[in-house]
Formats: sequence, C-alpha cells, structure tokens
Amino acid sequence: MSSDDTPQSPVSPAPVSPSPASPAPDSPSPFHHGPTDRDAAPQYVLPLVVHLEKTAPPARTDALRTAARAVLTILADERSTGEGEWAGAMRDWEDARIRKVVRRARGAEWRKAAALPGITVTGGSAEVRVYPPIPLDGWPKELAKLQVSGTDLDDPEPPAAPDPDGPVLWLNPELEMSAGKTMAQVGHGAQLAWWELSDTERKAWREAGFPLSVATATPERWRELTTGGLPVVRDAGFTEIAPGPTVVAEGGLRFCPLPGVRTRR
Repeated sequence: MSSDDTPQSPVSPAPVSPSPASPAPDSPSPFHHGPTDRDAAPQYVLPLVVHLEKTAPPARTDALRTAARAVLTILADERSTGEGEWAGAMRDWEDARIRKVVRRARGAEWRKAAALPGITVTGGSAEVRVYPPIPLDGWPKELAKLQVSGTDLDDPEPPAAPDPDGPVLWLNPELEMSAGKTMAQVGHGAQLAWWELSDTERKAWREAGFPLSVATATPERWRELTTGGLPVVRDAGFTEIAPGPTVVAEGGLRFCPLPGVRTRR
C-alpha cells in the first residue's frame, strides 16, 4: 500500500549533521502540507516488500514493527549516506515528497525480489525487504508485478504491551487500515523519530537493533499524544482513509528520547 506526502513533525529536529537521513534545516519539510518546490522535483518512492506465504503469514504487529525497523535500517546504512552507492537515490527521494509503497511476495516472487539490491529485516515471524528509492514510474519488473492492495494480516494472539523504556509508534484508534497501509504509516513515523535525534542518540538506537513497539492508543491517550508536541504522521488521504493523523512517534527512556519525553523529565 502506498503512502506519501503525509507526515508532519510539530517540533524542530535535534541538531545533526545534514545528510540524506536528516533534511537540511533551511529546506522545506518533505512532509509540508500544500505545494512546495519539492513538488517540482522528480518524484521517488521507497519500496518495501513483505514476505507473505499463504500457509505461514506473519503476525500483523510483528510485520508493522519489522517494516518500521526496515526503514530505519536503510536510513542508517552507510550506503545511504555520504558517498555511498545509495546516497544519491536517498537524496533525490528526500528532495521530493516522501513516498513509501508496501507490496507483498511469496515463493518464487519473494526469491526474485530478495535478489535485488536492498536489505532484508526480520522480526519474530515477519520478513520485510527494503530497497533504495526508485523513480515513481521506474519500478523493476520483479517488484512492479507484486500486489499492493489487499495486504492484510491478523495477530493470532493479543500483542504484548508496549515497552515503556523504548520508542512506541502509536496508531490512531479511530482508523481502520490494511496491514500494507499501516506498514507504510509506521515507516513514516519511524523516519520522523529518526530525524528528531542527535547523532549520539541515533548511534545508540542503531546499535541496540532499533527496538520499538507498535500499539493502538486508547482514544484518551491519542488525544494526549497528538497535542503533546511529538512527531505526528498526517495522511494526505490519497488511499484508504480521509486526510488526518495516523501515527504518533513517542520516545523511550533508553532509546529514541524524543522531545515529548525530554519535556516530561
């Protein structure tokens, strides 16, 4: 499921060295609402593919966590920064609107998709492969034929409560989204969290393996989260749902200490 032109962070990023994983502070946000110069730039998309076998599908929450970690993994990869082989594509992607598309694959399709340059991230039951950005109309044939719509999953057992010491990507309790759509949204939320951090904080989170939780907030908690100065993903309403907030990224005490957590200390 695709998702683009959506997140918006209400707080200023922590000071870090400008890089493809951290837009320059004087440039308009790629998640800014309304027309910007970014709309005139060539548009790119970050592809993600979830391994989805009919006989052994991953648990929904695990797939969401794994998708978020996949986005963080490619943002932190040395090939995505400096003079790395993916750095140019990452810059082109972040110079335009931020777009992510989640597709699904099984069997031979998955094996062909896994052979393309990218990174496979595994969770408890989920596998998600993330690829360097590609032009919006330039999908490799191995990925172009994969299905986008209808990607849905279930949790066979109630998910564990979020870890209070780690970052949490909170989902809007009033929305119903497919697993594919939600994977794209939590990817946005993880990216916003990454942009908020200093280099030291990013290093600690990366070395810990990007621990994070994904959970649906209660209506009361959602109201607190969306008014507390934390990064909020706001969907543009192009697919599945009406425009509005979908995910809030909240930091933990040990990793990913976002501004809202710092304020409460």
